[in-house]
Amino acid sequence: MQVSRTVVDRLCANGIDAVFGIPGKQTLPLNDAIDARADVRFVMARHETAVTHQAWGYAETSGRPAATVVVPGPGDMNAMNGLKNALNDCTPLVHLAVETEPEVRGGDGIHETPPETYDTVVKANLLVESPESAAVVLEEAIAIAETPPKGPVRVGIPKNFLRQDVPVATPGEYSQGGVETVDEGDLEAAADLLAAANEPVIVAGGGVRTANASDDLRRLAGRLGAPVVTTYKGKGVLPETGDAPVAGTLSGSAAPELLECLSSADAAIGVGTDFDAVATRAWSVDLPDDLVHVTLDPGDLANGYDVAVGIVADARTAMVRLERALADRGVDEQPTRARDRARAVRDATDDRLENLRVESAPLTSVSALEAVRECVPAEAIVAADAGGFRVWGLNVFAAGGPRSYVNPGSWATMGTGVPSAIGAQVANPDADVVALTGDGGLMMCVHELHTAVAESLPITVVVFVNEDYAIISDQAKRGYGFEASEYGWGDTPIEFSALAESLGLRAERATTPTAIESALESAIGADEPVLVEVPTDPSEPQASDWMGE
Repeated sequence: MQVSRTVVDRLCANGIDAVFGIPGKQTLPLNDAIDARADVRFVMARHETAVTHQAWGYAETSGRPAATVVVPGPGDMNAMNGLKNALNDCTPLVHLAVETEPEVRGGDGIHETPPETYDTVVKANLLVESPESAAVVLEEAIAIAETPPKGPVRVGIPKNFLRQDVPVATPGEYSQGGVETVDEGDLEAAADLLAAANEPVIVAGGGVRTANASDDLRRLAGRLGAPVVTTYKGKGVLPETGDAPVAGTLSGSAAPELLECLSSADAAIGVGTDFDAVATRAWSVDLPDDLVHVTLDPGDLANGYDVAVGIVADARTAMVRLERALADRGVDEQPTRARDRARAVRDATDDRLENLRVESAPLTSVSALEAVRECVPAEAIVAADAGGFRVWGLNVFAAGGPRSYVNPGSWATMGTGVPSAIGAQVANPDADVVALTGDGGLMMCVHELHTAVAESLPITVVVFVNEDYAIISDQAKRGYGFEASEYGWGDTPIEFSALAESLGLRAERATTPTAIESALESAIGADEPVLVEVPTDPSEPQASDWMGE
């Protein structure tokens, strides 16, 4: 059987129904095989950097992996940004990289890069060494990508293999189970420690989402009477609306009251997080000595914080067992206390924002984000880019649920907002999908607005325009004496509405909260992609400074 068709057949057999990529002469056999099937969609991007961000958005919002395909060399290297983002976020995807032919390798063939170039940006980097082994290697790659802790896997396939018609070996069945049990001794020690605490707190990361353990997290918080503090990737594992026991997000802009919630606790449990340096401010955030850490990666234990009890286990399995063990120890359910403790922190954070709420132009990021949140349905999927507005959004924009808020974690790469929204819309065709981006981030992926049009994906793009890399300009001014807006472009403004319209989108400009509401009511639910341009104040304070005062 032709190798290219075998590769696509294996993807489909594993439930992978979307491939994001840019075609090249080397990949055409794969594109031909995709075109021959009705159960897989090829989404053509405009730049390879966006390809892996699109697959990341697909997986983050659906829990299912997508595939990507690029040409050798430049295509592969452009895709590295998104691969590293997916690796840091433990997001599964299968990256099909068409390789230089074995007989040419080492001779500087067109687009050639050594396969090992990509080792550090993926969970595994597999190379198909013979055409007959293609299906077996791909099956192994999918299993690795889907085995917790999940991640991106690169599969290098020499381009001359793809068109060969050979007897391809049939793969066996690969396990994707991961860690399935909890050590009884560790469990008992953790339960004893937490049962003795009077003021416990929970730090929840993206592993809770991956394990589909949001309900289990809520029950554990209720049992302990503990507020939940989320990481960047944990934001949304519990809806941040209504009576959820969520105190806020641990970040560089977290309010002092949230940091006090952590430091004053007499015990803490971290679930599904690696306590990375970004969220913890290089581990300067104080956590209690009585720290229980639940993670699937043993390398995470004692990475930045000493632990009293380390548990290597799936987040859901561990929380279910811990909640039962606490009940057996006579710890009564205290959901109201968990909510009240969380609400006190949220109210204090809200009070700090009051002076930034304005009704007229120029809007602050706080006012703009709150207006957007008011208009966007709670069940809509929101894809947030990196940038200054997102730092505010970690405190202001309430996530609606575990698969309805997408943002990059510790890699913090800009230019993900629109591509990840595209991936989310492909994965969830009936959902409302909204991309939140700044003008700096949008210009790093502006080409993907055209992809949304060409693929008939009705995403809504909200771009916050301050005509500046404001975080950088602010630091340059305060730390180095540069002029205000040193790295801005106010003298050469971009008219995003006109730019969007030239790419085929309907566009609107909104300068007040009322205008934002009107624009979004028209845009969300439309059967076409729409861009809403929202000017914001370039001189507003940075979130990390304001929240720390």
